[in-house]
Amino acid sequence: MLSGLWKLTWIEIKIFLREPLGAFGTIVFPVIFFVVLGRVAGRGIPPSSFAATGFIRMGLPVLASVLISVSAVLSLVTIISIYREGGILKRLRATPLRPQTILSAHVIVKLTLTAATLALMILAGKRYYPVGFHVPFFSFTIALLISTWSILSIGFLIASIVPTARFAQPIGAVILYPMIAISGLFVPVESFPPALQAVARVVPLTYAVSLLEGIWKGDAWSAHWGDVAALVLLFFICTALSAKVFRWE
Repeated sequence: MLSGLWKLTWIEIKIFLREPLGAFGTIVFPVIFFVVLGRVAGRGIPPSSFAATGFIRMGLPVLASVLISVSAVLSLVTIISIYREGGILKRLRATPLRPQTILSAHVIVKLTLTAATLALMILAGKRYYPVGFHVPFFSFTIALLISTWSILSIGFLIASIVPTARFAQPIGAVILYPMIAISGLFVPVESFPPALQAVARVVPLTYAVSLLEGIWKGDAWSAHWGDVAALVLLFFICTALSAKVFRWE
């Protein structure tokens, strides 16, 4: 089983990298966004106050990381829809590989690309504008992988019910991007009206943003077990729903 999983994962990585636009959107675009927006936002800020600038110090890295996760999810939704519409999923299901192995390979690919994109973002940040304070990069990487792993389950649920590959990415974008606006990334959730706060509390990106911001600024993991628990719960709920409605053809 493991041999088949790693072989399929490697094949999926090679297939993904053969599509320049997909690779650019998933890996390169978040890094460019991070560098360009950081340079624009940081222009004119004195070096002495650069590290104290809230947006540069925490908001921008977390925003770029959220975009990495969302890009991975949208890519997953598109690929699964294309595979279904082209009959590839049907043929894969007829192989000795189990359905769990096939789907797990896609998750591993997205998590690997997420880690690679984050590494490039960190290198770019050090090269173009060091923020002047210590960041627990290893813990932040784990937090981002947990967030992406959880949000990918939403992608599987969307891919399970989306009618065709043509509508896969637009539908995914309509569902995911509004979540960013109410996730607490730009405006604290506590400042929202009560009704909008209630909506934000059930949006998974709210917990991903809380976890990423906390780990980035050096909080202990024990301070964010609630966020981790919410993301794990989301994964199991969406996975269970996907198993009920997923169509292989």
